[in-house]
Amino acid sequence: MSGKVALVTGGASGLGRATALTLAEAGAEIVVADLDAAGGKEVAELVGGHFRACDVSDLDANRALVDFAVERCGGVDIAFLNAGVATGCGIGDDFDPALYRRAMGANLDGVVYGAHAVLPALRARGGGSIVATASLAGLTAVPFDPLYAANKHAVVGLARSLGPALAPEGVRFNAICPGFAESRIIDPIREMLSSQHLPIIPAQIVADTVLRILTGDATGECWFIQPGREPEPFRFRNVPGPGEAVTG
Repeated sequence: MSGKVALVTGGASGLGRATALTLAEAGAEIVVADLDAAGGKEVAELVGGHFRACDVSDLDANRALVDFAVERCGGVDIAFLNAGVATGCGIGDDFDPALYRRAMGANLDGVVYGAHAVLPALRARGGGSIVATASLAGLTAVPFDPLYAANKHAVVGLARSLGPALAPEGVRFNAICPGFAESRIIDPIREMLSSQHLPIIPAQIVADTVLRILTGDATGECWFIQPGREPEPFRFRNVPGPGEAVTG
């Protein structure tokens, strides 16, 4: 990571904070982005980096964030598009359009807008790497939060599709898919997880996985992270091809 500039969204706490510290320790210069200015500035000070307040659900805010990183650091080599929120509603009587748009704005738009905004900076460096935070909810059904599953499935599909699409430009795009990991998102269900004796993944394990992806050479992969298992790329089954043609 020496000499690399890494942009980390949602960097004020949880997975973003742990990853910012890990990448800095590996030698990267860090730009921390978050709506939590106090937490973001604290992390930036810890890593000797830079902080920029950013609402990732706003396209212009993402462009301004990348401009800030280029101006302060001379360019961007890595983007960890990690910012995200819990949904807070379902699709039935409890459906709330404002909460739905908030979740989709942070969890999906934040990745799409972030990737769009950072691509010119990565191209200017001759290539680079993007890692997006999806979730185990992007690999399986989540009946208790279908809307969260929907936006995380979308991030998984984006990573699998953009990986090969951007490869000719020297830009790699991968995703991480942690289970219940130490972050603010699990705060509303922390008591339930404890009562069911479900282990919470330390943020450092996620950060170490991000570093492994960044120092590798694969693209279009979605790495699952589960307690008691070694993180690795999820092996998707191939889509069935067309069957025998029906005639007559």
